[in-house]
Amino acid sequence: MTVRNLQALLHPRSVAVIGGSQRQGSMGEMVLSNIADGGFEGTIFAVNPKLVEMKGVVWVASVTELPVAPDLAVIVTPAATVATIVGELGALGTKVAVIVSAGLHDPVTRQAILDAAKPHMLRIVGPNCLGALLPHAKLDASFAPRAAVPGGLAFVSQSGALVTAMLDWAAAKNIGFSGVVSVGDMVDVDLGDLIDLFAADPKTDAILLYIEGVTNPAKFMSAARAASRIKPVIAIKAGRTDAAGKAATSHTGALTGAYDVHAAAFRRAGIILVDSLTELFDAAQMLSRHRPWCGERLAIVTNGGGAGVLAADALPASGGTLAALTPETIAALDPVLPASWSRANPIDVVGDARPERFASATRAALADPGVDAVLVVHCPTAAATGTDIAQAVIATVAERVPATKPVIACWLGTHNADAARAAFDAAGIALFDNLDDAVRGFGYLLQASKGRDAVMRAPAHVTVAEGDRARVRAILTGARGEGRTILTGCEVRSILGAYGIPVVEAVLARTIEAIPSACARVSAPYVLKLISPQFPHKSDIGGVALNLASEQEAVAAAHVMVRRLSQDHPRASITGFEIEPMIAPAHGRELLVGIAEDSVFGPVIAFGAGGKAVELIRDRALGLPPLDDVLAEDMIASTRIARLLDGYRDVPPANRMAIVAALNALSALVLDFPEIVELDINPLVVDEAGAIGVDARARISGAPRASRAVIRPVPMEWARDLTTRDGVGMRVRPVKPGDEAALAEFFRHVTPEDLRFRFLTGLHEVGHDRLVAMTQIDYRRTMNFLAFAGDGLLIATAMLACDPDGVRAELAISVRADFKGRGVSWTLLQHVLAYARAEGIETVESVESSDNHAALKLEREAGFEAVPSQTFSTEVTVRRKVETN
Repeated sequence: MTVRNLQALLHPRSVAVIGGSQRQGSMGEMVLSNIADGGFEGTIFAVNPKLVEMKGVVWVASVTELPVAPDLAVIVTPAATVATIVGELGALGTKVAVIVSAGLHDPVTRQAILDAAKPHMLRIVGPNCLGALLPHAKLDASFAPRAAVPGGLAFVSQSGALVTAMLDWAAAKNIGFSGVVSVGDMVDVDLGDLIDLFAADPKTDAILLYIEGVTNPAKFMSAARAASRIKPVIAIKAGRTDAAGKAATSHTGALTGAYDVHAAAFRRAGIILVDSLTELFDAAQMLSRHRPWCGERLAIVTNGGGAGVLAADALPASGGTLAALTPETIAALDPVLPASWSRANPIDVVGDARPERFASATRAALADPGVDAVLVVHCPTAAATGTDIAQAVIATVAERVPATKPVIACWLGTHNADAARAAFDAAGIALFDNLDDAVRGFGYLLQASKGRDAVMRAPAHVTVAEGDRARVRAILTGARGEGRTILTGCEVRSILGAYGIPVVEAVLARTIEAIPSACARVSAPYVLKLISPQFPHKSDIGGVALNLASEQEAVAAAHVMVRRLSQDHPRASITGFEIEPMIAPAHGRELLVGIAEDSVFGPVIAFGAGGKAVELIRDRALGLPPLDDVLAEDMIASTRIARLLDGYRDVPPANRMAIVAALNALSALVLDFPEIVELDINPLVVDEAGAIGVDARARISGAPRASRAVIRPVPMEWARDLTTRDGVGMRVRPVKPGDEAALAEFFRHVTPEDLRFRFLTGLHEVGHDRLVAMTQIDYRRTMNFLAFAGDGLLIATAMLACDPDGVRAELAISVRADFKGRGVSWTLLQHVLAYARAEGIETVESVESSDNHAALKLEREAGFEAVPSQTFSTEVTVRRKVETN
């Protein structure tokens, strides 16, 4: 659903435990005692037909007897009673109910609960959950055996047992939480809702997730992409193993496992994926202390040469590289380090190093322009205590204000690290007690940086000519008309050709007798492929013959194939043969590109090593459409075969842009035709000249269907040619990431007063961060329309930012100074309202400066009503209901 009413979960003024009890050991007693003992300062109600006497608790016999509507209710009653209780709470005005009760697996019972809650917008957490802990509200509404202490981490878990383990783990490390929510079966409130909730919570520094399965993946992705722009989102995903490939028709389908698709989706959403609770906390402490804008060059300062070497060895696995020290840095270190120092990175300050030496080395490393981050490693010695050295490093880091380069501390040994932990925590420096975790911590910064880049990607939907789309549509319709979901090779080639992917020419021969005439239409030598609907992988049955010199050899090969198939698979049918020219470029590399479908995240694009052994090699990368050049190149770079594409010895580099173009084309294809369930090109042969598909197969659904893509591409269908009432012609379209420079130039031609009106603050220049937020957007939640004059000059922008509910949106319009007073704002506003209407947005509002008379006049004319600001006397909110069609 939405985040509506969920604020009551974080800030309840009153809590009722339905089924609260004083019977020792009962669920109702455990939950009620935890709330009463936790120091909650609001009103606590126990609802039970039997008398409940507990200090600080008000007892009532039934929900209908509650004197006020509790903001939060916790239900621990038998399953059969829950739906009725939910209806009573909703009628009373309760905002959120946490259903701890188990045994609610029946779909009919679950629907009854939702039906009871819906008329009142009562939000449901659970059922079958541990409860919720909100330490800042002093509320432990759970049956966990241990409370959580206040802090900056929000933990959302689909496992109640993992919540208790997390609380034990955190207590031992003195880690605090802004909230801990066990979501249970998620009949209503789901992961996306809680990500949105904690993303907006100022007390939350990072969001931690334990995920077993994602419901409403589009909402989940949108929430995670929005949250990860402003704070770290870190997840553990259960279920690394799967059997997803067993029934796959294509190689692509066999190569896309559920866990791997989740990992690809998480990367695109900016989520850092980890494997254990230890890594979850490590990533949280790194990412909540450092902004994820970090380069990959690491300097290591250590008093142990072996420790430095081990850290350097671990670095490549984290994605980092060892920084090369500049001559100036080495010259600065020579006078302060022993003559025997390494004069390179790692910077070995030698075993007898005292605090001053660590400080000098750290200072020099931070000053080096070729260093992006510094890892300080202390091996305990008798020369100086770890705490003294920690204080010296902390003081050195404090000299650099602001601290633009992350510093990571690794004090080897549990006792050594524990003694220095409080000092490092107070200084905001992440501390580890072993090298592997410390280097991995640096890797989390790099992952977060890449994730942030991925979140900012908002690819446009690549379009092809309507005639080409019509050709593809006719092929799919024809196949379905024949009752087929497996397309022929010729059909697949025609589809790929329509989307600009070069493919080897193939001629279909329905019978052996037709092979000679088919050979006459292509160049020798030939490739012959048998077509059997039962065997999409032709080589599995000996259905491929290569390098046939003549049509006679092709006919003979066909007879051998037919004889073998009839002997080994007598029930298999043959629908014909494909004849192709033999393609064997001297420097060709065999790749696989394809489309597969995931049950959760919808269409997936795959890239990797191709050929017959593709499923054994399993060298592949996955991505979610829509793609662009950067995302496609990232997929290529993450595979092992990428090194072969770079060229080696006398083999020139492959044409990577040809591969990028193929990946982009497949992304566009599956967005245009969601009924394509699987497709792969294997091999796609690429050399220095380009790429060409040699073999391809595809499977479609039985009927046309809506797109299941979870990331919305740039909705270019909302591009329009409009004319203002004063005759100004303009092209209006959605913003794209590449518009940043044009938008920056536009704001240079907006008057200073209009800049103040637009951003409600004194602003002389619109900086990069603001421009990124306006150009790289999530189109499920935000729209920014740009208006261009006939000569391509950007003359206006209208940004509409929707709340996570999709119900209310805030509008801001700016017009270039020399186009003011010509009807641009009015025309753009009407276009925005049409878009809001189509998107189902109920209310559009704008926050205006009270002296922005022109904007207030225009909005009144457009039907907006002014509402004085509750916060600032200098601001006015104007609001308009959007009529439905």
